[in-house]
Amino acid sequence: MTLSNADLDRIEAFRTFIEDSVSADERYGAAARHDREDGSTVATRFSAGPTCWFEVAVRPLIPQVRVGFLTDDRWKSEETEQAIQDSGDNMHEFVEIGFEEAGLEWPNPPVERYREGGKYFYFATPLTIDDLTDLDQETVRNKTLRMLEGYLIAFGPMISVGEDED
Repeated sequence: MTLSNADLDRIEAFRTFIEDSVSADERYGAAARHDREDGSTVATRFSAGPTCWFEVAVRPLIPQVRVGFLTDDRWKSEETEQAIQDSGDNMHEFVEIGFEEAGLEWPNPPVERYREGGKYFYFATPLTIDDLTDLDQETVRNKTLRMLEGYLIAFGPMISVGEDED
C-alpha cells in the first residue's frame, strides 16, 4: 500500500503536533526522529538519558499509533521489569496507573513487551485508529499525549531524564 501525499502530510502534522506539545516540558529530553526506511513505522523519540527514550510512533499501514518506553540497555530493561514486578502490579496495571495519573481512563490497556531489531527493548501500548484521517482528530491527539504522559509517570521514576551521556 502506497501512502498518498495527503496521508504523508497528515502524519507529519500529527508528529509535529506531538513534538511541539511537549517541547517546553523539561521532563522530556530532546526529540529525534527514527523512521524505518520502508515507512512502515515513523517514530519520534524523546531522550530519557543515555540509553532510554519515550516514543510516539505512527504505523500507517495498520493504521495505529504506538506509545511507549524503550531502551537499548538489556540491564535497564531487566531492572524495569523487576521494578514492575516489585510494585505488585502486572504490566497492564502498572501502565494503567500511569495513564490514570495522566488523566486517561483506560482499564487494562494492552502493553506489548518485545525486542526490536536485536537492539531495542520495548514496553508499548498500541492505539488502533480506523483510518489515517483519525490523526487529525483532537481526541486522538489528546489521547496520544495522555498516553505519553502516562508512560512518563509510570517509567520516569526508573530513569533520569536529561542524564549526562558520559
